[in-house]
This record gives sequence, structure tokens and C-alpha cells, in this order.
Amino acid sequence: MHELAHLHFADADASYEDARYAVFGVPYDGTTSFRPGTRFGPRAIREVSFNFESYDPTTKIDFSEVPITDLGDLAVSRLPEEVARQVTDVAGDIVRDGKVPVMLGGEHTATIGAVRAVRPDVYVVCDAHLDLRDELDGTPYSHGCVTRRVLDTVEDVVVIGARSGDREQFEIAAERTRLYTADAVRERGIGAVLREVRECIGERRVYLSIDADAIDCCLTPGLGTPEPFGMTPLDIREVVRALAPEVAGFDYVEVAPFDTGQTAAVAAQIVREFIARHWVAGR
Repeated sequence: MHELAHLHFADADASYEDARYAVFGVPYDGTTSFRPGTRFGPRAIREVSFNFESYDPTTKIDFSEVPITDLGDLAVSRLPEEVARQVTDVAGDIVRDGKVPVMLGGEHTATIGAVRAVRPDVYVVCDAHLDLRDELDGTPYSHGCVTRRVLDTVEDVVVIGARSGDREQFEIAAERTRLYTADAVRERGIGAVLREVRECIGERRVYLSIDADAIDCCLTPGLGTPEPFGMTPLDIREVVRALAPEVAGFDYVEVAPFDTGQTAAVAAQIVREFIARHWVAGR
């Protein structure tokens, strides 16, 4: 197993051998196109995780009893394609060892590597941006190209919460993805959207990626590329609750902690929500 610099998510006290969930961070923001800072996201998420009680009243589990380990942060390369490769190596080891990778970002580029390791049947992403550019700022591994790179290996892609992209990206999204814009979520309700998504997925393996900017920037402003008129934290929680049983790999990315802590706090709780719901479903 790769040796990573050790940091600690609350209640992630299990040994790697005993763990069901393996948390790791990717402190990288090398292709950021607006505001840098997401490299500090994994640390901020971990720090705020200690604010919460270990008991989850909705699932009636105590996180101290769930086998979680925290592998720490990758010592990331400066090159985005190399970062993706590093993530593939680490997440691949986790998957081969029969564990569920839980990745903390860091910019969204890292997700490319995790998806390549997990090899899901369906990729579901909550994101303000379509991320369907073939190249941005001279690299196909930019944070603005993530969903396009995922489409290289995953046929079924579901995008929830998008509200930003150029004309070409929206045309690609209409042809090659199942797209639910933030307006559609608001007009139809997240429950109705998720019923369709669940029907589409069935019992197939899912990779679920949450980009922090899927949430309205007026609610969680610690973002590198903020967009207003987005989803709510409760919408994101419903996505996780609905899809967790089929999820084989999970990440929460693009937290840039220069707000008063609310963006990282939501991220930490959503990570806990995923682990709790997945653990209960597995039992």
C-alpha cells in the first residue's frame, strides 16, 4: 500500500487491514481557472469533522464502530495528468483490497484517476459546471475537462445541478449524458429527479462525485469557481442517501476553505452521510 503523509478524519481509527472505507486526500489545485485554494480542502474537511458527534441518529450507528481508515494526503505532482495517475494507483490498491475509496479534494481533476480505478457502470456527479471541455488551458486534464475524460471510459453519465458551460458543452451533455440542471432540480424537486436516476441505475455499480460548487455559492462560499442559483446542502444529502447503496467509490472535491468554515462543514457531514448510509445498506 502507498505510504501517504498522515492526517486524520474523525473516527477513522481502524487499521488498513480491518477497514471497509479508506479515506485519502488530494491537495491539488494546479489547473484552477479562477481562485486557487482547493489544495487546502482535505485538511479543512478533516479538521471540522471533529466538531460532530460520532453518533448518527438517523441511521443509529456510531462512527467509532464503523471500520474507517485515513491514509492521509498524496504528495501530489505539479502535472495534472500525473496527479490523475497517482490517484488511480492509490484508489486501485484500495479497490483491489476490497475497500471503498473515499477521496477528499482538492480540485476535481483527481476524480478522473479515481473513476479509472473503480471502473463503475455509471458515473453520477453533482456539479455547477458541465466540465465537458476536451481541453482547457493547454491540458485535457484540467478541472474543466473532468466529465469529458470520464466519458472516455464510462458510457452512462448523470449530471445533477449544472448551470454553467458553453454552447458546445450543453450540446454534448444533451447527446451523451443524463442532465438535470439546477433549475430542473428546483422546479421538479430532488425527490422526483432521484427517482428517475435510481430507475436508470438499477443495481449497477456507481461512482458518485460531489463538487462543492454544486451548492449555491450564497450558502457555501468557500469555492474556487462559485456559481449562484444552485442546489442546497439538503439536496446533496438526498442524492447521497438515495445512491449510497450502489456506490463503489465516492469523493467530495473543490472545497476552498477561505470562508468561515461552512463549506468544509457541509463536506465533512456529507462524507459521514455517505459512509453511514453505505454501511447500513451493506449490513
